[in-house]
This record gives sequence, structure tokens and C-alpha cells, in this order.
Amino acid sequence: MRRVPDPYALLETVRRVRAEGGDPRLLVLSVADDPTATVAPPEVLHEAVEAAAGEGLHLISDETWRDTLHAPQDAVLVSPAEMLPDRVTVVSDLAGALLPSGWPAAVARLPDTATGDDLHARVLDVLTALDARVAAPVAAAAAFALTEPEPVTARLEAAVRLHAGVAAAAHTAVVAAGGLALPPRAGRHLYADLGPLREALAVRGVGDAQDLEDLLTARLGMPAPGGHRFGDDLGELRVRLSTGMLLGGTDAQRTQCLTSPTPWELPHVRRALNRLRSVLDDLRDDAQRREPPR
Repeated sequence: MRRVPDPYALLETVRRVRAEGGDPRLLVLSVADDPTATVAPPEVLHEAVEAAAGEGLHLISDETWRDTLHAPQDAVLVSPAEMLPDRVTVVSDLAGALLPSGWPAAVARLPDTATGDDLHARVLDVLTALDARVAAPVAAAAAFALTEPEPVTARLEAAVRLHAGVAAAAHTAVVAAGGLALPPRAGRHLYADLGPLREALAVRGVGDAQDLEDLLTARLGMPAPGGHRFGDDLGELRVRLSTGMLLGGTDAQRTQCLTSPTPWELPHVRRALNRLRSVLDDLRDDAQRREPPR
């Protein structure tokens, strides 16, 4: 899975839909992807943006996690708005990086053009019709956070370091168990493919992503949504693991993680990571027992 499409597949899809009477107008891109925790290579992004522009599509760039790069020196993140500012609307859920998860607020930056002005007016009309409003306390917090004051940026930097370390530990556990996962580069999730353990999972009654979700949610004691919830086929044994769920269940525990120099050594974090390793290792051991003798 990736959130920046192959440009040739994009062109083929758009033209086929139009030939069938459809009218595609928008392409949503995610340069720092949520489910996969990956960052789109600039050259791939550039080709996709050019293909979309050539077909007259307006681009929506979801940049919720752009400020959460785990190692900025190793991952180059480029916004489509830098490539094609007149054709790109940037959206960001502030509850991703800047606000607490229970404080929903989002922003959109539209092109500084006549088309952008028209789109802005239409968006306001829709939001008004839906009576969509941000609560006053949340709006005040969002306005403050968007000025990027030192306390907010310092907390964001600490959170990025924390989630990067936990994501790396979770990635190691998945790979050691025989699963597949791209190294996490941004955000607060890890996307794991347990397809190599399919036979062992089948013995446990797991035949698709929903079954895998049910099994891991029960065994880990935390939500583990299957890949079918993010656009993958139900038959693929993929699951999204949240690093936030490994940091404790209380505000006090999560705050302790942010202030500790070695949060992964905290007792509650160690227990959560050990539980993850144990569950995955059980599946690996089941798979090895089922391998035919050589």
C-alpha cells in the first residue's frame, strides 16, 4: 500500500473512469502516510503530481504527519503544494501532531487564486450547512499551537523522539517474528504484513484481515485494525499497530513517557513491548513447528 499512486496506473484509471461516464476531479495524496508510516520519495510524488495536473485534477495533500519525521536527515518530505501551488489544497488534522487526540480540529490551506477563493467559499457553505464548528476552547488552543510557540514545538519534538523509538522496537519485533514491515519514517503507527505466517494463523482460525484484527486486539489488549480498513484487500493479513497504545492507558503514564530520557525502559512500556514480542513470537514458533522437515 502507498498513498501516492503510480503515475501510469493513475492515468489509466482516470481515463477508464471517464470513458465509463465518470467525472473524477480530485486526487488525495498523503506524503507522510498514516497507516504505513512511510514518506513518499520526491521523484515518485513529482511524477504523480504531473500526471494528475495533466488530467485536470485538483490535488488534496494530507499533511497531518509532516512534522513527525523520525529522522529528518534520512527522509526528504516534499509537499505537492511546493510543486504546483495553484492546484493543491493542503489539509492537516491538528490532533495528529499539535493537539491532544481528544481535541478535534483541522485546517486547510487553499490556493491563493481565484479558483482557490471559489473553493474556499464553497467549503464554508458546506461547513455552515453541516453546522460544523470547533469548540471555543479547542479553537483557542489550535490558534495558539499554529503560532508554533516554544512549549508546543518542544513537546512535539519530544513526542517524535518517543514514538520513533517505540516504533523502531515494534518494527524489530515484527521482523524478528517473520512478518514484513517497512521501517517507520513518520507518524505514530507501524503497518505490519503477517502474510508469511499465514499457515500458523490459519490454525488459530485467522483467514483474513478481520480475523487478524480480532485475534491481535484480544491478545494485545489494544486496538489493532486490519488492513481492510485502510484500502487493502480483506484477504491480505495486514494490520496497523499504534505506538500510542504502547505508552500506557493514562495521561500520567503518557506524560511520564514524554519526560523520561529512556521511555522504552519504563515498566509499563516494557510490559507492552514484551507483550507484543510474545504474541508475535508465538505465531513465529507455530509457523516453525508447521514447517516440513528438510
